[in-house]
Amino acid sequence: MELTLTAGQAHDITQAERLLGEHEPDYVIADKAYDSDQFIEQIESRGGRPVIPSRSGRTAPRRLQKKRYRQRNRAERFVNRIKHFRRVATRYEKTARNFLGFVQFASLFCWIT
Repeated sequence: MELTLTAGQAHDITQAERLLGEHEPDYVIADKAYDSDQFIEQIESRGGRPVIPSRSGRTAPRRLQKKRYRQRNRAERFVNRIKHFRRVATRYEKTARNFLGFVQFASLFCWIT
């Protein structure tokens, strides 16, 4: 699992390359926000298969592996679970470094329980 912190107004796709890092995944499961030709090509060049639904405006929609895409639910449930920590939900921390540290702490706590 990779966690990265961005400004609230930043689009998801701006962090896609950073999240992939040096990984060579078999599958990359993401939502429609990550549907860009450049990102799809990057995944395929690493030997992975994108499991990303096509945006509604795409002229040639890609086929979606629905069974694999259901696994994205795990990530959504994880985000919902760490939001149960009050400091994450309300962002008490003033600095991004401290906030990310507490998000990591909440993630670790969710992982061990």
